[in-house]
Amino acid sequence: MLDALRGLIGVLRSLRIYYGSAQRRASMDELYGQFVRPGDLVFDIGAHVGDRIGAFRRLGARVVAVEPQPAPMQALRLLYGHDQAVALEPVAIGANAGQVELYLNLNNPTVSSCSKKLVEAAAHAPGWSGERWEKSISVPMTTLDQLSARHGAPAFIKIDVEGFEAEALAGLSHPVPALSFEFTTIQREIGEAALRRCAELGFTQFNAALGESQQFVHTDWLAADQMARWIAAIPFEANSGDVYARYSSI
Repeated sequence: MLDALRGLIGVLRSLRIYYGSAQRRASMDELYGQFVRPGDLVFDIGAHVGDRIGAFRRLGARVVAVEPQPAPMQALRLLYGHDQAVALEPVAIGANAGQVELYLNLNNPTVSSCSKKLVEAAAHAPGWSGERWEKSISVPMTTLDQLSARHGAPAFIKIDVEGFEAEALAGLSHPVPALSFEFTTIQREIGEAALRRCAELGFTQFNAALGESQQFVHTDWLAADQMARWIAAIPFEANSGDVYARYSSI
């Protein structure tokens, strides 16, 4: 009962943070509008409480929203369960189908993760000292390829799975027009591995946004090796960001 209450409080905190700013919503719409058109299919991998779902729907896209955490998925059902253009998938995404351990941060569910390495990296990292992953559950896991087989090929994939991004991209074997993945400065190697996977898939142009800025850092799109050097060089205090990958101008 106490865990359920803490989980509810954590979700309410996330709802306040991620839905509280009209300016933030406008910035998201402008950013994602560069990749998403009305009628497109978008995969939101790590949907959390669904602020990105809202942006994709405002842009007229259909959305497959993936979230393995029970409490955030309950919130997503309340917010978007009535929307026939939103399909909710209570699973994790990885390199293979099966089961995976999900480490829950009840106080801050936005950093719950299937990556034990992220939990270990955060244990002594500045800026992460208050985070606690006190519970784990086994959840079903599928792949991006299998998700595409069920729902169709997406025009854009957003991946934010707290240190499991490279694993998620390992389960993608076919091209999509564009995607994004999160990286953190406590695990730059995961961002670099995800970047290498994107290059293997054929992506040639890269940009990035730091934190929740919703603004591209680079005026011009970079090659993979340039983006790798940028990830390696950014200050530790930057904490996190998202890399955007595309094949060519959209």
